[in-house]
Amino acid sequence: MITARAAATFDPVARSVATARAFVRDTLQGWGYTDVVDDAVVLTSELVTNAVIHAGTAADVLCLRTEDGVRVEIADHYPEREIPLQPAALDLGSLDSENGRGLLLCAALASRWGVEYSPTRKHVWFQLDLPDRPVGVRSAGPLLPVGLLPVTDERVRVAVVQVDSEGAVAAWNDDAAYLFGYTADQVIGKQLTDFTAWPQTPGTSTGIADALRLSRWEGSYGIRGADGRTIPVYGSHLRVRDPQGEPSTVCLLVRDYERAVLQTPVRAPVSDTAESRKTDPFEVFIGSPAPDDLDGLLQRTVERARDMLDADAAFLLLATDDETELEVRATTGLPSARQRFARVPVEAGTGRYGSARMPAVHEDLDAVPGAVPLLGNTGMRSVVTVPLKVEGRLTGSLGVAAEAAGRYSNEEALRLQFAADRIALAVESARLGELERLRRGSLSFLVEASDLLAGTLDRDQTLALMAQMTVPTLATWCAVYTIADPASDPELSYVLHEDEERIDGLKSLLTRISPPEPVRTPGARVWAAPSEAAHEAALRTSMRSIGIGDAGGLGSTTRTTLATAAAVGGETVVLPLVARNRVIGMLTLGKPSDDHFRQEILELAEDLSRRAALALDNARLYSERTAISQSLQRSLLPPGLPAVPNVEVDVIYRAAGEGNEVGGDFYDVFPIRDGAYGFAIGDVCGTGPEAAAVTGLARHALRLLAREGFAGPAVLERLNAAILDEGARSRFLTLLYGELWPQEDGSALLKVVCAGHPLPLRLRQDGSVEPAADPQPLLGVMEDLELYEQEFTLEPGDVLLCVTDGVTERREGTRMLGDDGLADVLAHCTGLTAGAVAARILRAVERFAAEPPSDDMAILTMRVPEPQ
Repeated sequence: MITARAAATFDPVARSVATARAFVRDTLQGWGYTDVVDDAVVLTSELVTNAVIHAGTAADVLCLRTEDGVRVEIADHYPEREIPLQPAALDLGSLDSENGRGLLLCAALASRWGVEYSPTRKHVWFQLDLPDRPVGVRSAGPLLPVGLLPVTDERVRVAVVQVDSEGAVAAWNDDAAYLFGYTADQVIGKQLTDFTAWPQTPGTSTGIADALRLSRWEGSYGIRGADGRTIPVYGSHLRVRDPQGEPSTVCLLVRDYERAVLQTPVRAPVSDTAESRKTDPFEVFIGSPAPDDLDGLLQRTVERARDMLDADAAFLLLATDDETELEVRATTGLPSARQRFARVPVEAGTGRYGSARMPAVHEDLDAVPGAVPLLGNTGMRSVVTVPLKVEGRLTGSLGVAAEAAGRYSNEEALRLQFAADRIALAVESARLGELERLRRGSLSFLVEASDLLAGTLDRDQTLALMAQMTVPTLATWCAVYTIADPASDPELSYVLHEDEERIDGLKSLLTRISPPEPVRTPGARVWAAPSEAAHEAALRTSMRSIGIGDAGGLGSTTRTTLATAAAVGGETVVLPLVARNRVIGMLTLGKPSDDHFRQEILELAEDLSRRAALALDNARLYSERTAISQSLQRSLLPPGLPAVPNVEVDVIYRAAGEGNEVGGDFYDVFPIRDGAYGFAIGDVCGTGPEAAAVTGLARHALRLLAREGFAGPAVLERLNAAILDEGARSRFLTLLYGELWPQEDGSALLKVVCAGHPLPLRLRQDGSVEPAADPQPLLGVMEDLELYEQEFTLEPGDVLLCVTDGVTERREGTRMLGDDGLADVLAHCTGLTAGAVAARILRAVERFAAEPPSDDMAILTMRVPEPQ
């Protein structure tokens, strides 16, 4: 049953994809469906992209809320969409292909999805169901079909081995002899360690001897048989004592693949009654209701463990997927801000956590410093730690500590291990749920980040986006260093802090220390320099402040220094920005005092840094190309206009596009000899380097030939030959060339040749407008041109208007300004100066259409002023 709906339509433009994502996110969050927001945003992004980018039509997005989940429908209006006539197997194509990726994601993420066609639209929908239960709530496994039960031999052999208090074999049954090849006489009295292949890391204290001293233990190891082969076994050890009080250990051993015979079974489902919940060991330990989020569950666990053993502190660490490190996730009675997300190695290197895989009791940490790295300098003396394991895999470690020595024994270890076994599965389930949410949130984050970074080619804006995407989502503060070229030192280019009042102090601190070393090695590396410099500055400031009567006497500089030290006092990491096999900068992320980064955040930051590096390098290349193009464009235009006696001359030039292409329009006004001036306005076919070459050739050839004394037709004929000599690099050229002679009576004599160019228009004082020349063939097409020049006189008050086709071909839909439209605008310019006429023409062209001009424009006006 549909309980709510929300709909919106998005235009077929690129920015609509981000708008649609925001619409779906806001809608689902407003409905309280946060569990499925990230999946819905990712699927919407792909499907709306297909509609507005690939299909090129508007996209209709409809969100429907039901009691069980949400349904999102996206429709486009592509009129030529082919309707399938028969069912066929859906081919989603390659994972790397852009085509069909939206449907591939639907198949992977959605509970249900489908595609519906009609003659005028395609309709894609997907359904996302809400989770049946909150993350962290346990569920027992289903009953297995017979075909999936564990496979054993015809007879399951269980070796029973009894080991005395000294570790020597005291009993060896027939099944042990069958499995390992030794008779009882061969092994009784010998140490069990002589026959075991224990999976321990060299240099650690944990081994079979430790396991035999535990009250109860289960796990896998190996027994070396009589033939020299190691036989993997699964063992269940139980420590007992005889009537005389002597302890011994009974070991039950089976082949490892038959472990189901001995392994402690998964607890059966608990009936949903008040009485059964009271007897659930998990609920007894954690309390009811159990927290449904990982952090809440972990914090409740350490608090209950502390209370259960009357401890001063407790802590819980979670293992990485490869079990090589443990990450601090919850503490009580300890400085949690200093420890949260800190990592310690397991059984390797300095400060190792050697007791992570086995229960351990440390009676006095002062006697074994560093045994539990987490508790260094905390005042704790006695500690008991137990592993959290799921299906034999280390998933974490739970520990409690007391300030007094000798507080704990094996009895407390057994109690704590029992509690750890009860909550291990729930913790692992909640951890996997958190990782899944982080993964989906990361995917959504990277989709939006890529969209934002791809939307700009401005270097400064790219730097700002990089920082704004990381703060505060990934870090408390961020600094971006850039490297101009391999020979340059890193330069601090952008600094951002989530508290704007800290930015200046942070920037001042970072400018006083050497930048991080630019290393190409991928991944985040710790950079201690900012934290050390901040602490040193805070120490010096505090020492100078000694003797001040009260805190109110502290100056603003002192407060800023202390605040900066707190802001950067945590962990700082550096990620390289590598693009096109070159380090172009570093992304620096920081945390406040004594805080650490989560590994998942660092991995997400690494993904972001790769995308940001490419966007930053693209912006750099674009800026360089734009600068080169603008410099080349300036070189193709005259540096200035000469002062022509008794004639007003003005030019307006507007290049279209984004500034990274050299335009084909050009103009020039130059002196030829005393009393004579040349002028030209032209348009080379096309844009870019080839057009620029012809433009440069034309402008410089005109000046050279005119100053050699050639008349207008001869100048253009020789220029035409020079263009044709360029061969394949030649371009068509329309050109209006003329010569101007100011006269003593205040008029001006002009001789012009119009080679395929829009005709010059003459405005008389009475407001009449007429062409001032006849059209002739353009240049760069035919070898033999017969051109002629036309002569006329501009009387005082007359205006000559010369433009390129970017003016006359200005369009709005099917309408075009044209020669007649230009003449109408010019007719209303009587009495205006040359500059005012050019400005009015430009304003009329810009107002003719709503869209910006798509072609270059050059406007050259000459006016003979009236006598004063």
